[in-house]
Amino acid sequence: MEKGGCVYFMTNTHNTTIYIGVASNLIKRVYKHKTGVHKNSFTARYNLTKLVYYEIFHSIEEAIDREKQLKAGSRKKKIELVNRFNPEWKDLYEQICREW
Repeated sequence: MEKGGCVYFMTNTHNTTIYIGVASNLIKRVYKHKTGVHKNSFTARYNLTKLVYYEIFHSIEEAIDREKQLKAGSRKKKIELVNRFNPEWKDLYEQICREW
C-alpha cells in the first residue's frame, strides 16, 4: 500500500527565506520545525517556523517528484505559488491541525 505525502514551504517571520520539504505526516513534521527538534538543521538555523504553502499527494513518491520540481524552479515562481495559495503569507499550521 502506498503512503500519501505532502510537499510544503516553511519561512521565517519576515518571509525572506523559503525551505521546501516533503513529509508523509505534515502536522508532525511542521511541529518538529516549529519546536527546533533538529537544532543544526537549515530550518532551525534560519528560524523557519511558519508553514505558508503545501500540496497533498496520494503517494510519497509523487510528493518527492513535486519537491524536486519546485526546488529546481526560481524563487520568483515559489513566491508566486505562495501568493496564489496564501496571499497574506499566514502560518497555516493551526489551520491544518484543526482541519485534519
